[in-house]
Amino acid sequence: MPEAAFTPAAGRFLPTSAYDRLLALLTREATWRANLLEALAPKPGERILDVGCGTGSFAILIKQIEPDARIVGLDPDPEARRIAVTKAEIAGVEIEWHSGFARDATNFGQFDKVVSSLVFHQVPVEEKRAGLEAMFTATKPGGLVLIADYAEQRSWLMRQAFKIVQSADGRTNTQPNADGFLEQELERICGAPQTAVWSLDTPTGTISIFSADPASR
Repeated sequence: MPEAAFTPAAGRFLPTSAYDRLLALLTREATWRANLLEALAPKPGERILDVGCGTGSFAILIKQIEPDARIVGLDPDPEARRIAVTKAEIAGVEIEWHSGFARDATNFGQFDKVVSSLVFHQVPVEEKRAGLEAMFTATKPGGLVLIADYAEQRSWLMRQAFKIVQSADGRTNTQPNADGFLEQELERICGAPQTAVWSLDTPTGTISIFSADPASR
């Protein structure tokens, strides 16, 4: 993927400034973020990487819950990072922001935990593979990799709902996720079937959370 090529947070047709409002309106954001944060369980002194941090909502939430954790946000979109910086300043939290794709996760050292949310459904298959591999490589043995995303859409209703996401982000990149690519790739990386630890039906499809120990590779 060329350095400038990425699907903006709010999709192809809306400004990034609309992303936070769309997420709150269409994804039951408060519910899945709360469950993702509970699964992450940040602790004092931990170094945590938020891959595809977008406008910074989850990175800021982690820091607010655990001020003594060191949080690093990674995203290729300069407009999203600009919004994230402003939001962090307003919240009074210090976060280390970097430019980069998921595949660049290994460029910033080792982390106790690496997390991503609503990232991989937007990117091409080769970037999905490279990004997932990089997340596991960037995580210390005994650490934790967490992914919250649109994975396999198992019901007819959720497949129809997911078409809203596909219209915004494009069918080419999103369809593999709806067909189970994320589960298949996690199984390949970990060497065993990986099922969601939690899932939520939303107006835009089912959002699932996956949790994996890099030592299982």
